[in-house]
Amino acid sequence: MFVGLLIGIIAILPVVFPNQQLFVNNFWVMFGFLAGITYVAYMLVDIGIKRDPEVGVMAIMGSIAVKMIFCMAFVLIYSIKAKGIGLIFLLNFFSLYLLFTAFEIYCLLRNLRHQNLK
Repeated sequence: MFVGLLIGIIAILPVVFPNQQLFVNNFWVMFGFLAGITYVAYMLVDIGIKRDPEVGVMAIMGSIAVKMIFCMAFVLIYSIKAKGIGLIFLLNFFSLYLLFTAFEIYCLLRNLRHQNLK
């Protein structure tokens, strides 16, 4: 649902601001990469929390660190291929990164809260 909401907002923004370039050319590649890596990180942590709740916090921190490393590698590869990163790319990337990370942390903490109540 979160990805669908983001896609809807992204589709509406160029209509609202028609004279502004809001997104980089390969925006959907970046969006797909961040959505995919967030989904994989979330699923791995969810499995880890269900197996051993005490190790769940370490799994969350590890997944965030691995996600950050992959995202830094993505920025490095993009900057080498694009020959110069613009402000639009930085705003696109970091806004998506922070939105997906906030969503992941919110969902994982909600799952941990339910396990603490048991």
